[in-house]
Amino acid sequence: MALISLAPPSTCHRSFSASIHGRKAPSLADPLLYNRYLTQRRNLSSCTHNKFPSCVEPNRKGFNLGEHSQSSVAEVDADPEKLELKSQDLNRAKADLLSEIWEWALLVSPFFFWGTAMVAMKEVLPKTGPFFVSAFRLIPAGFLLVGFAASRGRKFPSGLNAWLSITLFALIDAACFQGFLAEGLEKTSAGLGSVIIDSQPLTVAILASLLFGESIGYVGAAGLVLGVVGLFLLEVPALTIDEKNFSLWGSGEWWMLLAAQSMAVGTVMVRWVSKYSDPVMATGWHMVIGGLPLIIISMLNHDPALHGSLEELTSIDVLALVYTSVFGSALSYGVYFYNATSGSLTKLSSLTFLTPVFASIFGFIYLGETFTPIQLIGALVTLAAIYMVNLKSGDA
Repeated sequence: MALISLAPPSTCHRSFSASIHGRKAPSLADPLLYNRYLTQRRNLSSCTHNKFPSCVEPNRKGFNLGEHSQSSVAEVDADPEKLELKSQDLNRAKADLLSEIWEWALLVSPFFFWGTAMVAMKEVLPKTGPFFVSAFRLIPAGFLLVGFAASRGRKFPSGLNAWLSITLFALIDAACFQGFLAEGLEKTSAGLGSVIIDSQPLTVAILASLLFGESIGYVGAAGLVLGVVGLFLLEVPALTIDEKNFSLWGSGEWWMLLAAQSMAVGTVMVRWVSKYSDPVMATGWHMVIGGLPLIIISMLNHDPALHGSLEELTSIDVLALVYTSVFGSALSYGVYFYNATSGSLTKLSSLTFLTPVFASIFGFIYLGETFTPIQLIGALVTLAAIYMVNLKSGDA
């Protein structure tokens, strides 16, 4: 047991050390060793257990200064370095964590913007008209994307083939897709419509197999079968039969299905368009060109926004329009292309199902939208099918 010395603090350390296993304290003839020994305990002012608990701690651990003085001194010397290394490791771990969070935020953000843009469009459609919203979503976003591409040094399209391919791409992937989407969104919920639209990878897989010879595989084939079942469950509630007419277009689900097919064809066309133009630049111009027919249709359709009702829009309505254009189109496409060019295609393709998830969540929160039991089952089956097909495509 350690002896408790009542000697003055200046001699306490020697008395204490000499009492451990009968060993001698470091000699004063070796001032360097002794000063390091004192430095280790300079913050201690008493050798009692209550005031100086560390005095007996070394004895409990079998501290033997005589045999281990060199290693103990080395450990004391290494402590600042170890603390610095631990601090560096902690900072590096924090930086890695923040980097990983930022990477996943970039991956998820396009699908978040696309899903929430559906909700924003749904809210403002009655006050502006469907085709006006579609045009407003495309044209400003297109110019923003073209400006961004130009600032990055990407080339403007040139030549007949380039502009012809962009124009056809614009009519199908921009005008038809956005027009059908807006028309369908008037008659169905944002969440359900988003599920149907995001089923387009199923059609893309079939077209890619027929046109480019891409292999679907067993997982992709199973996903296609599930997708057909899921879409059937989603579309069945849209079939309305009255006494005189069988109405196929009375609900928005069928318009959404047309929008999905337009987007699928446009997706397949990207390879053709990219042969003659930079893909980012072509995407921006196809938005601008595709929005022009929608303005004409909006005028012919007598959309409220073009007949004096713009003055009735609230600040929230204006923000919703800006959000659908800037975030729901320009920024989302820009981030999506950034992710695609940074080697994250597999993750991107496997996250497509998040768009209807975000649309459903925010549609429920802000618009009170819900699914019928059959639609909910169909949505889950369709999302599983989308994931399977995209996962197969990403692996390929």
